[in-house]
Amino acid sequence: MKGDRVEIVVDAGDTTRTYEVVATRAGRRVETAVRRGVVEVSEVTRSGTVVRTARFMATRVLALVEQPVPRQDASERDLRDDPKA
Repeated sequence: MKGDRVEIVVDAGDTTRTYEVVATRAGRRVETAVRRGVVEVSEVTRSGTVVRTARFMATRVLALVEQPVPRQDASERDLRDDPKA
């Protein structure tokens, strides 16, 4: 969903670097995959088309932090909309 983000912290020799991949538009999501020693973080549309991809060597990745946008439950929305509750 829009606003979902993944932070990737990578070892860059004497320092660390932080990268972010963010779902920038409504209906997009961020997917992560680890394949053959490579960490792939992609922004994907509803239809499954990849918009952008970040690739990192798995041996260099120190942290992969997924930060989803807080979502509202249908029951929580109903309670807030009801003036009697």
